[in-house]
Amino acid sequence: MQISDTARRDEAGAPPSKSRNLLVACLAHAMHDGYTDGIYAFLPVWQAQFELSYAGLAVVRALYYGTMGGLQLPSDKLSRRFSPRAALALSTFIAAAGFLIMAFPIGFAGLCIGLVVAGVGSSIQHPRGSLLVSDTYGTASRGPLGIYNFAGDLGKATLPAIAALLLPIFTWRPVIGMMAILGMLVTLGLLYLAPTGHATPTEATKKTAIGRSRSGFGLLAVIGAFDTSTRMGYLLFLPFLIHGRGGTSATVGLGLALLFIGGALGKATCNWLQGSMGVVGAVVVTEAATALMNAATLFTPLTATLVILPVLGVVLNGTSSVLYGTVPELAPSGDTGRAFAIFYTSVIGSGGVAPIVYGAIADHSSQSTGILSAAATAALIIPLVIALRPHLESHRT
Repeated sequence: MQISDTARRDEAGAPPSKSRNLLVACLAHAMHDGYTDGIYAFLPVWQAQFELSYAGLAVVRALYYGTMGGLQLPSDKLSRRFSPRAALALSTFIAAAGFLIMAFPIGFAGLCIGLVVAGVGSSIQHPRGSLLVSDTYGTASRGPLGIYNFAGDLGKATLPAIAALLLPIFTWRPVIGMMAILGMLVTLGLLYLAPTGHATPTEATKKTAIGRSRSGFGLLAVIGAFDTSTRMGYLLFLPFLIHGRGGTSATVGLGLALLFIGGALGKATCNWLQGSMGVVGAVVVTEAATALMNAATLFTPLTATLVILPVLGVVLNGTSSVLYGTVPELAPSGDTGRAFAIFYTSVIGSGGVAPIVYGAIADHSSQSTGILSAAATAALIIPLVIALRPHLESHRT
């Protein structure tokens, strides 16, 4: 009887249900973001084994990233039929299966197929996890969405570092296999923890959904795309930048961990900035700092670069928390789930395409030019977010 009463309280949306829903979304986000950025630890190994150029390496990575971004809208539409438990567990199982395929010794084709399958799985998680948090907390979702994104950065900080530390001990396929097993275990955890019913939007959320303009949301999606382009472009070159300064694979793992730990801290820092300066002020400050520090790492020795990386991570990753938290405010027609799917299509799609562009620039000029191109993209965001100000003020009035 006690279990039944607890279940009824959860279904009614009591605080324990909110915390549990947030925990489920955070667990899935940490796993999938760990998968996404864990791939960076393998890039130098894949480049050497398969004799890939920078652009070719970016294309291989885009098999995962492009699939994940391109399927956001169809996955959102399809997964609406399922409970959060089914959607998030299925997404994690498919992503883990993709990593398992990569672990089999079936050559370059197996690597490519596994990346595509993993991308299919991760395409489901982002809109479903974000919507679960947004619907659970309603108009008070900005803070919980920041926690949700913070959890993703914990995955980014942990999994790439573990993979990089294991690569000198094992070959890359066993390490990929361990990541697949971890994903299967997380799938079991989601099946146990995730709610079986659908979260219901609060009345406050429904009321604030009326009369929203698509123009403001479209501009927000473009800003998110450029922000992700900057981040993914820099991450493409970071392992090679560290190797070029005499760093080992373990040093690459340390560098990625420092960057992503800074990014996790950036979620709290940038949310504080947003509360003090507003969305526009916070984004202007973080993007200006990103552009300057991206360029600065071209001129610093290895030790100084490692010192800069956590600070760079704060602004490089932290801005996304401000942008994600603004999606429910500007979601057109009040369809927050579709708005998240469109936003993730924009940011993930740009994250797949941008490294190819930056890689091609580096192939035809130099690595330094590729990094400076990413820094210039961050600077370009500043006038765009200033143009977003009227849409934000219109929403609040």
